[in-house]
Amino acid sequence: MFDPIVNFFTRVFQAIGRGIGLVIAWICWPFVAASRWYARRGWLIKGPIGIGLLVLIGLYGYFFWNTQRWTGFDPDYVQAYNLASRNLSAGEQVSAADGGDTTRTCGRSAIADVTADLVEFNVNENAWISSMILYKLGLFGMDWDHTPWLDNKASFQRGVNQAIRRTSIELVDTLGRIRGTSQIDQNLQDARGNLQFDEYTWYFGLNPFGPKTPTPSFYRSAIRDLNTFNDRLEACNAVFDARADNLIQFIDRIANDIGSTSAILRERSEAYNYGWFDTRADDRFWFAYGQLYGYYGILHAAGADFEDVIRQRAILPLWQQTEQQLRAALNIRPFIISNGNEAGWIMPTHLATMGFYVLRVRSNLVEVRQVLDR
Repeated sequence: MFDPIVNFFTRVFQAIGRGIGLVIAWICWPFVAASRWYARRGWLIKGPIGIGLLVLIGLYGYFFWNTQRWTGFDPDYVQAYNLASRNLSAGEQVSAADGGDTTRTCGRSAIADVTADLVEFNVNENAWISSMILYKLGLFGMDWDHTPWLDNKASFQRGVNQAIRRTSIELVDTLGRIRGTSQIDQNLQDARGNLQFDEYTWYFGLNPFGPKTPTPSFYRSAIRDLNTFNDRLEACNAVFDARADNLIQFIDRIANDIGSTSAILRERSEAYNYGWFDTRADDRFWFAYGQLYGYYGILHAAGADFEDVIRQRAILPLWQQTEQQLRAALNIRPFIISNGNEAGWIMPTHLATMGFYVLRVRSNLVEVRQVLDR
């Protein structure tokens, strides 16, 4: 009685098996044909091709290792700075110690220190993925960002770099000079120029054609510039203008920056909710995550650099709440990023969740700005 049903399902599974076999054969055919061609060649041809294949395999192994190995990643990295015990604003002169020592010392900028350390984390502790030759070549010519593989770390690094770039601009335009003057600190200016450099440059390029200085070299130069500025600031030979209006402008810029990211997340979440099959969802998610990771340290540092302003305006609880919101966002680290429908019940919607945290942080920043502006 059940024979027709059994036969039906047998034919279905046989058809599925044949289909899978045809797909595998189609994928493997170029490699099989190439191996047969290679086997019939002489050693004058086999040798160079074999060496080239070994080099390519080695490059892919190195590329795979660096995309999966996240050295120094720590959502609680701000605790290592112990800024809560500093009680000294950036640029504030330290009181002379007893004993007649007249050497002047001033408070270092925690913002500059954290920014330099974030660059160090991106290009020295880890390889900068976006300018690697195999990342630029893509998967058979397809941009890695359009695949679900090997691009999460690159997106995260670019998100951190977005926070770094925004901060470097504010250090030059407002924080690192007295308001109303045209004099720009040269070290901060050099750091900003280096950090604005293209994120994708390798040792060689086609437009313009010829050898180039790769992206990580420019970013490493920015580390030296930021540290030099801070050394000069500590010796009271540089300026950090820790005024309330400068903090307001700094917060405004950060709020606008993450507001743009929120709009990108919303657009992707609403228009491309394909669940686990949205190959760009992971790029958007890890960029936003990296941006919040960077701003978590930078805003924690700003709380120390503007210690006097925060204490005088009595906004410490609100400032700490903003930091807590940032830290809470860093707890979201799903194994696979899904961009499902918000009303769905099978595939989660990680982009909407990240967008919620981004908007919550932005809302707190706007509230801090309003209190400071009263």
